[in-house]
Amino acid sequence: VVDRYLQVADLMQLELEEVEATVFADVSSRDINRIYQLKREMLDMKRAVTPLQAPLAALPQRRVIPSEMREYFRDVGDHLSRVCEQVDSSNELCSSILQAALARSNALANEDMRKISSWVAILAVPTMIAGIYGMNFDSMPELHAAWGYPAVIGVMVTACFLLHRGFRRNGWL
Repeated sequence: VVDRYLQVADLMQLELEEVEATVFADVSSRDINRIYQLKREMLDMKRAVTPLQAPLAALPQRRVIPSEMREYFRDVGDHLSRVCEQVDSSNELCSSILQAALARSNALANEDMRKISSWVAILAVPTMIAGIYGMNFDSMPELHAAWGYPAVIGVMVTACFLLHRGFRRNGWL
């Protein structure tokens, strides 16, 4: 039974290494679900293996166990300890991979939000200027001037151009 646990732990380790390679290539919700599923399997494995440690450690100490069997139980106990250690280290690695995948996913979402925010800021400037001039107050001095309309359009285009250039320079666009 313990040797089978060792085989299962080895298979989990291989799958974890495969997941680790895919996570850093491209993060998707499918990868995060797979990592979480692996973590659940490791916890189930830990629940199955951990309670066996104490009884197997005590068996070689019992006088009722024949001396030729004690070495066998020590060997089984060593295998079980190795399985427990492997499951623990795999669980820690899985947690680290999950955190890295979530961090990478958040970074990609933040990058998208920066782009969206940049475009919103660029479009907000002409919207605000058009909103102010759309109120048609008679007391606006440039309202009746021949240069008023082209000047406002020029301010809108210049503001949008400067914002676009600034966002592009900062890597937001």
